[in-house]
Amino acid sequence: MNYRKWVVGVVLAGTALSLAVAPAPSNADQYLPRLGDIMNLVQVRHAKLWFAGQAKNWDLAAYELAQLKQSLADAASFYAGLPVDNVTTLSQPIQSISDSIAAKDGKRFASAVTELTSGCNACHATMERGFVAIRIPTDKPFGNQDFRPKGR
Repeated sequence: MNYRKWVVGVVLAGTALSLAVAPAPSNADQYLPRLGDIMNLVQVRHAKLWFAGQAKNWDLAAYELAQLKQSLADAASFYAGLPVDNVTTLSQPIQSISDSIAAKDGKRFASAVTELTSGCNACHATMERGFVAIRIPTDKPFGNQDFRPKGR
């Protein structure tokens, strides 16, 4: 899969989700990202998290997990039409990922990210957005980032 196709897929998936779930508030004094834009960032963080863990770059994996977690929290707090339960049910897989990162355990990490991915898809299904199907990344779309830990 080439980078351009991946980016187009991410943009289209996010756009579909943002158009269908809830309109962005119209308060002109405050910028609020569209839900699809937040979810695009979640998808990017999901991929980067995966590649960092595969490279055993646990510092980068912890950073990406924190960013992913914050984006999900933002989505839940900014958009009343998004069932908070759907987002909070991801707390267990997120904790499992955090624990596997702390233990530097690649096998547990892979299992926990798979659990998170399933949770994302379950949330999409409950929102009638099952057509936004997330999977474990197979190709690195970030040719400009070295996922290996420093010194390797």
